[in-house]
Amino acid sequence: MKVKDVAEILEELAPLAYAEDFDNVGLLVGDLDMSVTNILVALDSLENVIDEAIGKSCNLIISFHPILFKGIKSLTGSNYVERAVIKAVQNNISIYCLHTALDNAIEGVNAKICEVLEVKDPRILLPQQGTIKKLTTYVPRTHSKVLLEGLFKAGAGSIGNYSECSFTVDGTGSYKAGRNANPVKGKKGELHLEEETQIHVTFPKSKEKSVLTALFENHLYEEVAYEISTLDNVNSQIGMGMIGELELPQAEQDFLDIIKNKMNVSCIRHSDFLGKKIRKVAVLGGSGAFAISAAIKSGADIFITSDIKYHQFFEAENKILLADIGHYETEQFTKNLLVDYLTKKMPNFAISLSESITNPIKYY
Repeated sequence: MKVKDVAEILEELAPLAYAEDFDNVGLLVGDLDMSVTNILVALDSLENVIDEAIGKSCNLIISFHPILFKGIKSLTGSNYVERAVIKAVQNNISIYCLHTALDNAIEGVNAKICEVLEVKDPRILLPQQGTIKKLTTYVPRTHSKVLLEGLFKAGAGSIGNYSECSFTVDGTGSYKAGRNANPVKGKKGELHLEEETQIHVTFPKSKEKSVLTALFENHLYEEVAYEISTLDNVNSQIGMGMIGELELPQAEQDFLDIIKNKMNVSCIRHSDFLGKKIRKVAVLGGSGAFAISAAIKSGADIFITSDIKYHQFFEAENKILLADIGHYETEQFTKNLLVDYLTKKMPNFAISLSESITNPIKYY
């Protein structure tokens, strides 16, 4: 098992293509071709986590937060980032991070929060834009079935709960092969007319490489005519935050007590109580104040997130209860999610849950 093999498994859960543009995800330290001995899963890859990996003979750390976020111009050990990276390199430890790729995953950070709080039927709160693409290509009519089968196998043609979706149109294609060409059909220098099928299939952005590989491997022509476009269609399977319902409505203060108990929270910063039952719950792990308006629009009774600033609490507008439970607190179970996932995918491999506490915030 190499680092790249583990990375492929992780990308099934959280494709890096869905990480936010500002983020830094993937392999940040190490070598994709390095053989993996043991894996340590952590929320952060700080120096104490590197020490823990050394003590447990783990040479791959899978971290939610990236230790390298902004560009660095030197490695002198002058700050916590440089010290962690230097120690990882010195001990031949690779660091792989998921961050917003896992935030946007349908079974990622926010799904885990919903599971812990027993929020039922969770769905994406803020679907990510530009994640659905469409391929249009042209193939000899006699070969269209072979090409479609290859495209489907590569991940094209899935729409919601449906698979192998496509649209085809028959027509006549034309081309004239140049003297350096090697045409499968027709002759050099002569106009050739071919009965062709125009194929349309959609696919997720994360599958573009595999879909194009399948296109070229299964197409007859020397030069493949195709086009790829990005659709504005909403993708309900990718995006930030989730919203769902409680099985039984809860009084506001009672539900805050439930949050404190289940999320191991010592205190909650919240907006004014509205005097109504909590039934519809919106969550967003990490800094989620940007989604307050989306939570209100969705009809949520409460929005659970972190890092809400003073003036952002006014955005509640007596329409929703805002609950800031802490950044670390919203994401603390992410490492449990990853350990469970990897254990199912790699049942015979040693995977450890980090015992290091990396929350920099203390409460008095």
